[in-house]
Amino acid sequence: MHVCQNPHCHNPIHCFLPPHVLDRLVESDDPEIRRLAVHAIKQAAAARAMRSMISRMPIMAAIPSPAGTKNRLVYDMENISDEGRLPGKLMCAEGQEPPAGDEDVKEAYEHSGTVYDFYKAVFKRNSIDDRGMSLISTVRFGRRYNNAFWNGEQMTYGDGDGRIFTRFTKALDVAAHEMTHGVIQHTCNLEYFKQSGALNEHFADAMGALVKQWFLKQDVNQADWLNGDQIMGSGVTAKCLRTFKAEKAYENDPLLGTDPQPKHMRDIYDGFEDRGGVHINSGIPNHAFYRTALEIGGFAWEKLGQIWYQTMKNLNDKSQFQEMASMTHLVAGQQFGNGSIEQQAVKKGWDAVGITV
Repeated sequence: MHVCQNPHCHNPIHCFLPPHVLDRLVESDDPEIRRLAVHAIKQAAAARAMRSMISRMPIMAAIPSPAGTKNRLVYDMENISDEGRLPGKLMCAEGQEPPAGDEDVKEAYEHSGTVYDFYKAVFKRNSIDDRGMSLISTVRFGRRYNNAFWNGEQMTYGDGDGRIFTRFTKALDVAAHEMTHGVIQHTCNLEYFKQSGALNEHFADAMGALVKQWFLKQDVNQADWLNGDQIMGSGVTAKCLRTFKAEKAYENDPLLGTDPQPKHMRDIYDGFEDRGGVHINSGIPNHAFYRTALEIGGFAWEKLGQIWYQTMKNLNDKSQFQEMASMTHLVAGQQFGNGSIEQQAVKKGWDAVGITV
């Protein structure tokens, strides 16, 4: 089991798969599953060490594109798992066609473009840093690597083991989740520990859901509100990694066990694993977001998304759940009027998870 040794770090590696999933796989009776899980944990640790170093160095991706517009670059690590060699071999640059038949490169290129387009169209934001930051993606990191991560300057995707998880480039919400960690880094920079860290994960999940719904043009009732459903392999019964709904994402799965996310403050995790439960307790604001979306109705990015995005910009690095809830209520009043349907919806959403505003 791995415990955060530096809980106040503002420059962590943000991995899509939470530690509790990998810890569960380490306990598998299957030696190959154990080996891959241990490998993923070691790679995350190595990536964190590299992140600590690059946080003190000039950031390549932060260099704006020449025209200050969308600039995607997709690289290939060719199944090498060496963070020091990122980003790898350039495979596709903005305006080029991805190599024929290379789904990993194509998906990374297209999904990063969709996320850019979403932030530009919906929030008038110019890339991750709002200054035209280049969008760097690396595919095929490691061999059968079960994870994807944001390291402070780029997205990196493993190709999955083909049994528990498929290639991580496959899911638009995975790309949106990881890129949103970059947006958070350039806005409130929420500390990756306990409640502030859970809010960091929540914003990444919430914006991931909005990007997927925006791309599919789904309203709140048409959306599935699942997270990571497209990366689940045939070797598990789990339909997704996380869900915004009250139900569990998976229960009694032979390999993954049971989803530990709470959906109410009475069930909040108070331990120190997973940096104080950043991937676990994010289930509480996730469910509040979902309940608020149902109350408002329509396309979630049009009203709810505006409230949440402005809130993300207003919070500070130490913000807790109560401050988040109060800020969304305040912003809803500022944007739509005090006592408005939208503000009432926000209150009902937080009430549903045991937080009063």
